[in-house]
Amino acid sequence: MGTPILSRTRTHLRVPYTPGTRRFWTRSGSHGLQRDTQGHVSIYPDVGNSPGLSSDSSDGKLGVLMLNLGGPETLDDVEPFLYNLFADPDIIRLPGPLRKLQPFLASLLSRSRAPKSKEAYNSIGGGSPLRKITEEQAAALEQALKDKGQDSKVYVAMRYWKPFTEESIEQIKEDGIKKLVILPLYPQFSISTSGSSLRLLAEIFRKDKDLSDLQHTVIPSWYQRPGYVAAMCDLIEAELSKFEDPKKAEIFFSAHGVPKSYVEEAFDPYQDEMEHCVQLIMKELRRRGVENHETLAYQSRVGPVEWLQPYTEDAINELAEKGVNDLLVVPISFVNEHIETLEEIDMEYREVAEEAGIKNWGRVPALNSNPRFINDLATAVLDAKPYIGGIGTNDAESLVPGGDVEDLISLYDNSSEQPIVAWEWGWNRNAETINGRIAMIALAALGALDFLM
Repeated sequence: MGTPILSRTRTHLRVPYTPGTRRFWTRSGSHGLQRDTQGHVSIYPDVGNSPGLSSDSSDGKLGVLMLNLGGPETLDDVEPFLYNLFADPDIIRLPGPLRKLQPFLASLLSRSRAPKSKEAYNSIGGGSPLRKITEEQAAALEQALKDKGQDSKVYVAMRYWKPFTEESIEQIKEDGIKKLVILPLYPQFSISTSGSSLRLLAEIFRKDKDLSDLQHTVIPSWYQRPGYVAAMCDLIEAELSKFEDPKKAEIFFSAHGVPKSYVEEAFDPYQDEMEHCVQLIMKELRRRGVENHETLAYQSRVGPVEWLQPYTEDAINELAEKGVNDLLVVPISFVNEHIETLEEIDMEYREVAEEAGIKNWGRVPALNSNPRFINDLATAVLDAKPYIGGIGTNDAESLVPGGDVEDLISLYDNSSEQPIVAWEWGWNRNAETINGRIAMIALAALGALDFLM
């Protein structure tokens, strides 16, 4: 196992990733959880003793469920899309007596935010390309698995738009799938992205008795996989070659930000995984002879609370002040082109860079259906297959354990004494938003203002 960063105590807010660090584990109870001497917990990869494990390729068609955020496909979809976001209790958690107001608040927020959101989507063609690209990835993954000798059906499940997760699960039932690998399309795990989708799946699994015989496992993060790293390096090298002097370009990794409270109070591994991801990519680039300097920054900050830093716009301005003229932006937390790459990076941050004096701008495209990337995802699915029905992961680098949806979610739910409050009246240090440019606007002050209007 890699270095886990969850804690059942309040004494360890964050354990930074240190390459090469390993911990020793002991079995803790019968639920597959383990804890080291510092109080950090993980899921124990007890392959030999898990009765549900299977690597038999003759046990029927393998299902693969790809999880993604979803996005409005037309301008008319924007407001109902936003309503789905704000109606999610994981996004806006109202105090007990006010929880019945959630649908009303979601309606007010979505209606007030829709005009500005429509402007953004209109600027990239009138809707999000996320569904089209994700479905192309699913088809490519299914073919890659077939090429490796695995009969499979790959499904797409969006959290806040079509095809909804519930619809995809119904299709899985109709198709008679008995073994399922759950694959979030987020390279790095965050409780605000993969965690939200997995929590919904856990609820569906609990309520639907017809799913009791559906064995599954989760690949919670996969940023450390060699194929993903290599594919990212291929794209970076290709874009560097377009600069007049490639060696002078700053490699600027722009990751989606999250409120700092996610990491320090909810023990979200996102920052650790993101930093480790950049380390792995730069290590491979160095091996290939690329010696450019790099920067990691976090975009999409909204509202008054502190988010992970440095912020993308601040980092761009600081680089310009230091005399950087050539900037290659790498959208590191996205594997699909969507509103945050096509509008936020390509338009908003490019304008920031030009105004700051950056003369030469480049942007690495999202992986989309990159063959090397898709092939590695197929290998990841096959690597996970022996763990279907069991608990654990065979990836020595992963900071987040694999395994059953319920076990993974309960691990995060139990990792801190008090849950993070996502929305409260007034200005609050625990106010937070979700991971997504449009999704991350439900901050406390904004929510209260819209509610009162």
